[in-house]
Amino acid sequence: MATEKIRVGLIGANVNRGWGPSAHIPALLALPEYELTAVCTAHKETAEEAANAFGARLAFSDHEELVQHPDIDLVTVSVRVPFHHELTTSALQAGKHVYTEWPLGVTLQETQDMAALARTQGVRTLIGLQGRGSPALIRLKELVAEGYVGEVLACHLSAFGAVGLDRTSDRIWAKDRSSGVGALQIQFGHYMDALCFCVGDITEVSAVVSTQVSQWTFTDVGTTMDVTTPDNVLMSGKLAGGAVVSAHVASIPWHGRGPKIEIYGREGTLVYHGSHISHTKLEGARSTEADMQELPIPERLMWVPSDVPQGPPFNVAQMYRRFAEAIQSGERMEPDFDTAVRRHQLLEAVQTASDQGGRVVLDG
Repeated sequence: MATEKIRVGLIGANVNRGWGPSAHIPALLALPEYELTAVCTAHKETAEEAANAFGARLAFSDHEELVQHPDIDLVTVSVRVPFHHELTTSALQAGKHVYTEWPLGVTLQETQDMAALARTQGVRTLIGLQGRGSPALIRLKELVAEGYVGEVLACHLSAFGAVGLDRTSDRIWAKDRSSGVGALQIQFGHYMDALCFCVGDITEVSAVVSTQVSQWTFTDVGTTMDVTTPDNVLMSGKLAGGAVVSAHVASIPWHGRGPKIEIYGREGTLVYHGSHISHTKLEGARSTEADMQELPIPERLMWVPSDVPQGPPFNVAQMYRRFAEAIQSGERMEPDFDTAVRRHQLLEAVQTASDQGGRVVLDG
C-alpha cells in the first residue's frame, strides 16, 4: 500500500439517500484502517455537497476520474444494481480493490465476468453480503461446526419484510424483473447466503418465484404501473451434507418480521433471529434440555470499535475490518466476487426451477 491507511473512493454518496451514507460512510469513518478520500455522485453539486458533509478531500461526478485517481486504493460501489457492472468493471480495470453491494450483477454472466476480471487483476474484492459480519450469525456457524446440534437434518429460513403497496417515482426503475432487484435477488440472496454460510451450500432446489402484488402506484406522480419484480420466493431442496432445507422469503405489504433461521440436528436445535443489517439474537437447546434459551455472543466476535453505530453501519464495519486484513496481507477473504458467483448460480437455479416446475441440481 502506498499509504498507511486504505484510501477509499465511494461511488454513491448522495447525502440525502442511499446505503452509502447510511451504512458505508459511518462504518468507514469509525475504522482507523481507512480514510474516506473521495466521493462520487451523478452531479458535481451533489458530489461537492457530499465531500463537505463527510470530510472527503476529493469529489467527482465522473466515476472514471475517481477510479483512475492515484490516491484511491479501494473503490466502493453502492448504487443501483443496473450500474454495478459498468462501475465495478472500471474500478477493476484500473487495478483497484473493490467492494460492491449485493447483488453483484443483474445477471449471472455479468457476475462471472467481474469475478474473472478480478482474478486476472490480482486485486481483493468484497461483495456486500454483510450478514456475515453479524456476531450472532458467526457464532451460529461456530456452534454448528462444533457439533452443538450434531448431524444437521433439516433447516428452515423465513423472512417477511413489509414494504407497503405504493412507491415514489424514484423507484420506477425497480418494477421490472430485468432490473436485478426484488425478493429473489435482494432479500432471498442475503438471507440464503447467511444460511449457507452456517450449514454449507445447496445442491438441488425446487421453487416457486411469484409476483403477488402485480401493480405499484407511484404516489408523487399519481401513476399505476404493472410490476414483474418477484416479491415471494418459496424454495425446498437439499444441502451438500444431505440435510433438507426449506425457505419462504417475501416482501409483503404490512406487518413484516425479520429473518429467522432454524437448524435441527440429531443432538439439538439452534435458532437465529435477526437481520442482515445488525447483530441480533441466538437461541439453542441440546437434546437433554427441555426449553430453548438465549445463547451468549462472545465479545471476540465483535471486531469493530465500540463507537461504531448499531444498525446498518455495524455489520458493514465488521466486513470492512476483515477486508482491510485481506488487502494488507494479500490473502483471499469471503465473501468475495467468487462467492457472489456461487450465490448468483443459486438464484438462477431457483428461478429456473420455478419457470420449469421441476428440480434443478446445482453444479458443484
